[in-house]
Amino acid sequence: MALFALDQNFPDPIIEALNDFIPEAELVPLREIDPALTEIDDWQVLLALYHDPRPWDGLVTNDRHMLNLPREMAVLRQTNLTLVVAHDSGHDPVRATGLLFTHLGYICRQTTDANSQVWELTANNRPAKDAWHHLERIASHRSTNAEALWREWRLSNAELREDPLAL
Repeated sequence: MALFALDQNFPDPIIEALNDFIPEAELVPLREIDPALTEIDDWQVLLALYHDPRPWDGLVTNDRHMLNLPREMAVLRQTNLTLVVAHDSGHDPVRATGLLFTHLGYICRQTTDANSQVWELTANNRPAKDAWHHLERIASHRSTNAEALWREWRLSNAELREDPLAL
């Protein structure tokens, strides 16, 4: 069973009502993992999940802007977590939840800890893209290259070992 952290934009009553019908996944709101996760940057959330004793597969969000942040994509790539983005939902939590439950079974069957994955949920299934793809896209918009962004934004080995919740 896949284990996903769920950002605070998903409505608890709907998630609780439908969670039992998705045997492939367990969805846990960030505030239930640790309330501090709702107060830190997204890259720190990913790093905290990486360090948590539970075997997290990734994070589910409707914040598509995360896909444009080089630190978040670099940390995602380093931790090999999966990021699921209800991309076409705008700020509608019910629509985001519907997109999530529409695609969740498929995502769970495809999720692997061998590499990072980014799932952008829309009306159609799309193959996952590695975080490197997004670093390349970000680099193109910044008139640089992905390798330079990677070197600038990746965490050092020491930073990767630091759990942001253990500070």
